[in-house]
Amino acid sequence: MKTIGILGGIGPESTIDYYRKIIAAYRQREPNGNYPQIIINSINLKQMLELITNEQFDDVISLLVTELKKLADAGADFALLASNTPHVVFDKVRELSSLPLISIVEEACHKSIELNLQRVGLFGTKFTMQGKFYQQVFSQHSIQVFTPDETEQKIHS
Repeated sequence: MKTIGILGGIGPESTIDYYRKIIAAYRQREPNGNYPQIIINSINLKQMLELITNEQFDDVISLLVTELKKLADAGADFALLASNTPHVVFDKVRELSSLPLISIVEEACHKSIELNLQRVGLFGTKFTMQGKFYQQVFSQHSIQVFTPDETEQKIHS
């Protein structure tokens, strides 16, 4: 069995949610009482958000790659980022990471294709909604991504 690495803390609640859902999915698929091996590296959300807010994307990449290396050193075979926001630099992080990475964006796109969706709504942080990483992936499959306009984003911030 492969060991899953979760780069968490960049969405503390989503880190917990990923952990629970991975366990539940595994138990449903393998009802033999075993659990998957999961390593969580919970990083400093405030530090990452400050770097993103200040558009210090090279530093965000460096931070994420460094923290993914810790997961690799701990024995993870592959990893995921437990938040949408760092996907703003996902392609570069994937390129530099020693671990294979699962993309939330790509997996959401695969699920949208499976459901035969042609249009999807996207809600998230300012960086997620204003970024183009969802649109770039989904447009390759002719799926439109809609987000709230800037006024609506401010109302819910």
